[in-house]
Amino acid sequence: MRIALFADTHGNLPATEAVLAAIARAQPDQIVCLGDVAIFGPQPREVLAAVAELACPVVMGNTDDWALHPLPHAEQDAMTALYNAVEGWGAAQLTAADLAVVRSFQQTVRLDLGDEQTLLCYHGSPRSFHEAIRATTDDATLDDIFGGDTALLCAGGHTHTAMVRRHRHRLIVNPGSVGLPFALRRDGSVYNPPWAEYALIDYRAPGEVEVSLRRTAVEIDRIIQATLASGMPMADRWLADWSLS
Repeated sequence: MRIALFADTHGNLPATEAVLAAIARAQPDQIVCLGDVAIFGPQPREVLAAVAELACPVVMGNTDDWALHPLPHAEQDAMTALYNAVEGWGAAQLTAADLAVVRSFQQTVRLDLGDEQTLLCYHGSPRSFHEAIRATTDDATLDDIFGGDTALLCAGGHTHTAMVRRHRHRLIVNPGSVGLPFALRRDGSVYNPPWAEYALIDYRAPGEVEVSLRRTAVEIDRIIQATLASGMPMADRWLADWSLS
Protein backbone atom coordinates (compact mmCIF):
# COMPACT_ATOMS: atom_id res chain seq x y z
CA MET A 1 0.00 0.00 0.00
CA ARG A 2 1.40 3.38 -0.99
CA ILE A 3 0.30 6.46 0.98
CA ALA A 4 1.15 10.05 0.04
CA LEU A 5 1.34 12.63 2.82
CA PHE A 6 1.49 16.40 2.53
CA ALA A 7 1.02 19.22 5.02
CA ASP A 8 1.11 22.96 5.54
CA THR A 9 0.15 24.24 2.09
CA HIS A 10 -0.68 27.63 3.66
CA GLY A 11 -2.44 29.20 0.69
CA ASN A 12 0.53 28.75 -1.66
CA LEU A 13 -1.01 27.55 -4.92
CA PRO A 14 2.13 27.16 -7.11
CA ALA A 15 3.73 24.96 -4.43
CA THR A 16 0.51 22.99 -3.93
CA GLU A 17 0.12 22.36 -7.64
CA ALA A 18 3.75 21.19 -7.88
CA VAL A 19 3.34 18.70 -5.03
CA LEU A 20 -0.02 17.38 -6.21
CA ALA A 21 1.45 16.77 -9.67
CA ALA A 22 4.39 14.90 -8.12
CA ILE A 23 2.04 12.84 -5.97
CA ALA A 24 -0.10 11.98 -8.99
CA ARG A 25 2.98 10.65 -10.77
CA ALA A 26 3.73 8.43 -7.76
CA GLN A 27 0.30 6.80 -8.09
CA PRO A 28 -0.49 6.33 -4.38
CA ASP A 29 -3.34 4.18 -3.13
CA GLN A 30 -4.26 6.84 -0.57
CA ILE A 31 -3.51 10.54 0.01
CA VAL A 32 -3.77 12.31 3.37
CA CYS A 33 -3.45 16.05 3.94
CA LEU A 34 -2.12 16.85 7.40
CA GLY A 35 -3.66 20.30 7.76
CA ASP A 36 -2.94 24.04 7.64
CA VAL A 37 -4.40 24.29 4.17
CA ALA A 38 -5.50 27.83 3.30
CA ILE A 39 -4.31 30.45 5.76
CA PHE A 40 -1.08 32.53 5.68
CA GLY A 41 -0.58 32.67 1.94
CA PRO A 42 -1.80 34.64 -1.08
CA GLN A 43 -4.31 32.16 -2.54
CA PRO A 44 -6.33 30.67 0.33
CA ARG A 45 -9.49 29.86 -1.64
CA GLU A 46 -7.65 28.36 -4.60
CA VAL A 47 -5.55 26.07 -2.41
CA LEU A 48 -8.56 24.99 -0.37
CA ALA A 49 -10.36 24.10 -3.61
CA ALA A 50 -7.36 22.15 -4.92
CA VAL A 51 -7.16 20.09 -1.74
CA ALA A 52 -10.93 19.56 -1.58
CA GLU A 53 -10.90 18.29 -5.16
CA LEU A 54 -8.72 15.36 -4.06
CA ALA A 55 -11.58 14.10 -1.86
CA CYS A 56 -8.94 12.75 0.53
CA PRO A 57 -8.95 12.81 4.34
CA VAL A 58 -7.79 16.17 5.72
CA VAL A 59 -6.64 16.79 9.29
CA MET A 60 -7.58 20.01 11.09
CA GLY A 61 -4.55 22.24 11.57
CA ASN A 62 -4.15 25.19 13.89
CA THR A 63 -4.59 27.76 11.10
CA ASP A 64 -7.59 25.85 9.76
CA ASP A 65 -9.21 26.15 13.17
CA TRP A 66 -8.16 29.80 13.35
CA ALA A 67 -9.98 30.47 10.07
CA LEU A 68 -13.17 29.30 11.78
CA HIS A 69 -12.51 31.48 14.86
CA PRO A 70 -10.36 34.39 13.63
CA LEU A 71 -9.14 36.38 16.63
CA PRO A 72 -5.99 38.53 16.39
CA HIS A 73 -2.89 37.03 17.97
CA ALA A 74 -1.59 38.77 21.08
CA GLU A 75 1.58 40.68 20.27
CA GLN A 76 4.63 38.55 20.97
CA ASP A 77 7.38 39.70 18.61
CA ALA A 78 8.07 41.52 15.35
CA MET A 79 6.27 38.78 13.38
CA THR A 80 2.92 39.19 15.12
CA ALA A 81 1.80 42.07 12.90
CA LEU A 82 2.54 39.98 9.80
CA TYR A 83 0.59 37.00 11.14
CA ASN A 84 -2.39 39.12 12.08
CA ALA A 85 -2.48 40.96 8.77
CA VAL A 86 -2.01 37.98 6.45
CA GLU A 87 -4.04 35.45 8.42
CA GLY A 88 -6.87 37.91 9.01
CA TRP A 89 -6.98 38.77 5.31
CA GLY A 90 -6.94 35.07 4.39
CA ALA A 91 -9.81 34.23 6.71
CA ALA A 92 -11.83 37.10 5.26
CA GLN A 93 -11.42 35.67 1.74
CA LEU A 94 -13.15 32.40 2.65
CA THR A 95 -16.84 32.11 1.80
CA ALA A 96 -19.47 30.28 3.81
CA ALA A 97 -19.05 27.32 1.46
CA ASP A 98 -15.28 27.41 1.98
CA LEU A 99 -15.71 27.42 5.76
CA ALA A 100 -18.03 24.42 5.49
CA VAL A 101 -15.17 22.56 3.79
CA VAL A 102 -12.80 23.53 6.61
CA ARG A 103 -15.31 22.32 9.21
CA SER A 104 -15.20 18.90 7.55
CA PHE A 105 -11.54 18.47 8.51
CA GLN A 106 -10.91 15.88 11.24
CA GLN A 107 -8.90 16.13 14.45
CA THR A 108 -7.19 12.84 13.61
CA VAL A 109 -7.38 10.35 10.75
CA ARG A 110 -6.65 6.65 11.13
CA LEU A 111 -6.00 4.42 8.11
CA ASP A 112 -6.16 0.63 8.16
CA LEU A 113 -2.96 -0.81 6.69
CA GLY A 114 -4.02 -4.45 7.03
CA ASP A 115 -2.25 -6.97 9.26
CA GLU A 116 -4.04 -5.28 12.21
CA GLN A 117 -1.76 -2.25 11.71
CA THR A 118 -2.77 1.40 11.35
CA LEU A 119 -1.45 4.80 10.34
CA LEU A 120 -2.44 7.59 12.75
CA CYS A 121 -2.51 11.08 11.21
CA TYR A 122 -2.74 14.43 13.04
CA HIS A 123 -1.44 17.97 12.59
CA GLY A 124 0.77 18.80 15.58
CA SER A 125 0.15 15.76 17.73
CA PRO A 126 -2.81 13.42 18.38
CA ARG A 127 -3.81 15.52 21.36
CA SER A 128 -3.35 19.07 20.00
CA PHE A 129 -2.81 20.72 16.63
CA HIS A 130 -0.60 23.28 18.43
CA GLU A 131 1.80 20.68 19.85
CA ALA A 132 5.07 20.11 18.00
CA ILE A 133 6.77 16.73 17.63
CA ARG A 134 10.41 17.15 16.69
CA ALA A 135 13.45 14.96 16.18
CA THR A 136 14.61 16.17 19.60
CA THR A 137 11.37 15.45 21.49
CA ASP A 138 12.31 13.06 24.29
CA ASP A 139 10.83 9.59 24.59
CA ALA A 140 9.08 10.34 27.87
CA THR A 141 7.17 13.20 26.26
CA LEU A 142 6.28 11.00 23.30
CA ASP A 143 5.05 8.32 25.72
CA ASP A 144 2.62 10.91 27.09
CA ILE A 145 1.59 12.10 23.64
CA PHE A 146 0.85 8.68 22.18
CA GLY A 147 -0.15 6.89 25.38
CA GLY A 148 -1.08 3.30 24.62
CA ASP A 149 -1.85 3.90 20.96
CA THR A 150 -0.78 0.88 18.94
CA ALA A 151 -0.43 2.61 15.54
CA LEU A 152 2.65 1.36 13.72
CA LEU A 153 2.99 4.59 11.74
CA CYS A 154 2.22 8.10 12.95
CA ALA A 155 2.29 11.21 10.76
CA GLY A 156 1.90 14.92 11.37
CA GLY A 157 3.07 18.31 10.17
CA HIS A 158 3.06 21.70 11.95
CA THR A 159 6.83 22.12 12.37
CA HIS A 160 7.49 22.59 8.63
CA THR A 161 10.51 20.32 9.06
CA ALA A 162 10.71 16.93 7.33
CA MET A 163 11.52 14.07 9.71
CA VAL A 164 11.44 10.32 10.21
CA ARG A 165 12.21 8.94 13.65
CA ARG A 166 11.56 5.83 15.67
CA HIS A 167 9.72 5.79 18.99
CA ARG A 168 9.09 2.45 20.70
CA HIS A 169 7.34 0.25 18.12
CA ARG A 170 6.34 3.10 15.81
CA LEU A 171 7.78 5.27 13.09
CA ILE A 172 6.91 8.97 13.27
CA VAL A 173 6.87 10.83 9.96
CA ASN A 174 6.67 14.53 9.16
CA PRO A 175 6.54 15.24 5.41
CA GLY A 176 7.73 18.83 5.82
CA SER A 177 5.83 21.75 4.35
CA VAL A 178 4.39 22.35 0.90
CA GLY A 179 3.77 26.07 1.16
CA LEU A 180 6.40 27.25 3.63
CA PRO A 181 9.31 24.76 3.79
CA PHE A 182 11.36 26.48 6.49
CA ALA A 183 15.13 26.18 6.29
CA LEU A 184 17.86 27.63 8.50
CA ARG A 185 20.82 29.68 7.37
CA ARG A 186 24.14 29.39 9.20
CA ASP A 187 23.35 32.62 11.04
CA GLY A 188 20.16 31.07 12.40
CA SER A 189 17.73 33.06 10.23
CA VAL A 190 14.81 31.28 8.58
CA TYR A 191 13.96 31.32 4.89
CA ASN A 192 11.81 29.40 2.40
CA PRO A 193 13.83 27.52 -0.26
CA PRO A 194 12.60 26.99 -3.85
CA TRP A 195 10.94 23.65 -3.34
CA ALA A 196 7.89 21.99 -1.78
CA GLU A 197 8.00 18.92 0.44
CA TYR A 198 5.91 15.76 0.78
CA ALA A 199 6.36 12.10 1.74
CA LEU A 200 5.51 8.64 0.47
CA ILE A 201 5.01 5.59 2.67
CA ASP A 202 5.15 2.14 1.13
CA TYR A 203 3.68 -0.40 3.55
CA ARG A 204 3.95 -4.12 2.74
CA ALA A 205 4.06 -5.70 6.20
CA PRO A 206 4.97 -4.61 9.75
CA GLY A 207 8.60 -5.40 8.99
CA GLU A 208 8.54 -3.96 5.47
CA VAL A 209 7.95 -0.22 5.57
CA GLU A 210 9.66 2.32 3.36
CA VAL A 211 9.39 6.06 4.02
CA SER A 212 10.54 8.49 1.35
CA LEU A 213 10.89 12.19 2.18
CA ARG A 214 10.65 14.08 -1.08
CA ARG A 215 10.82 17.57 -2.47
CA THR A 216 9.83 18.99 -5.84
CA ALA A 217 10.97 22.24 -7.43
CA VAL A 218 8.72 25.29 -7.27
CA GLU A 219 8.90 28.35 -9.50
CA ILE A 220 9.32 31.19 -7.02
CA ASP A 221 8.57 33.71 -9.77
CA ARG A 222 5.03 32.26 -9.86
CA ILE A 223 4.73 32.66 -6.10
CA ILE A 224 5.90 36.27 -6.35
CA GLN A 225 3.48 37.08 -9.17
CA ALA A 226 0.54 35.44 -7.39
CA THR A 227 1.33 37.24 -4.16
CA LEU A 228 1.66 40.69 -5.71
CA ALA A 229 -1.58 40.18 -7.66
CA SER A 230 -3.56 38.90 -4.68
CA GLY A 231 -4.12 42.07 -2.70
CA MET A 232 -2.68 40.36 0.37
CA PRO A 233 -1.46 42.90 2.95
CA MET A 234 2.25 43.07 3.80
CA ALA A 235 2.99 41.12 0.61
CA ASP A 236 6.55 42.46 0.36
CA ARG A 237 7.28 41.37 3.92
CA TRP A 238 5.82 37.89 3.30
CA LEU A 239 7.89 37.52 0.13
CA ALA A 240 11.08 38.62 1.90
CA ASP A 241 11.38 35.11 3.43
CA TRP A 242 11.67 33.42 0.01
CA SER A 243 15.02 32.49 -1.51
CA LEU A 244 15.72 31.88 -5.19
CA SER A 245 18.55 29.43 -4.39
